[in-house]
Amino acid sequence: MNIIITGKNIDITEGLKEAVNEKIGKLAKYFSDDTTAKVTLSVEKDRQKIEVTIPVKGNIIRSEQVSSDMYVSIDLVQEIIERQLKKYKNKLVDKKQNAVSFSQAFIEREVEEEEEIKIVRTKQFDIKPMYPEDACIQMELLGHDFYVFLNAETDQVNVVYKRKGNTYGLMEPEL
Repeated sequence: MNIIITGKNIDITEGLKEAVNEKIGKLAKYFSDDTTAKVTLSVEKDRQKIEVTIPVKGNIIRSEQVSSDMYVSIDLVQEIIERQLKKYKNKLVDKKQNAVSFSQAFIEREVEEEEEIKIVRTKQFDIKPMYPEDACIQMELLGHDFYVFLNAETDQVNVVYKRKGNTYGLMEPEL
């Protein structure tokens, strides 16, 4: 597994590199040798954040953890990704489609039966053309964390969502 480490507002010290390589390196047992993990370390005020993204065929395995100590964030992100892999193993490796991305040992290991994902409610709604800023206002008025709308500028279905720090995100389809 290749690990690419970048930093935003932080100097990547040898200690940090070693900690990332040690913890994220433990995930190598789940992946094939040519898998690349992209690790971004960043600091904003007292927030020490690590983002790990591991693209595998057809899926992206990702986790982001924030704490007041970067080493704690590194520990947390490794645990979360390991838990994700174990929980979704059967779906990730289903019908051997994505098997090339994972190690043979991980594919062959038995897992406890996972909890089935159940959709318990279906909602239908009118989708109206609006601008992303208006969609954010509508989302706030409804008290939701996300809002689906038809973007008046692009004529595509988009999603606005709340982010940490009272900011918003916009999700657009990639065509």
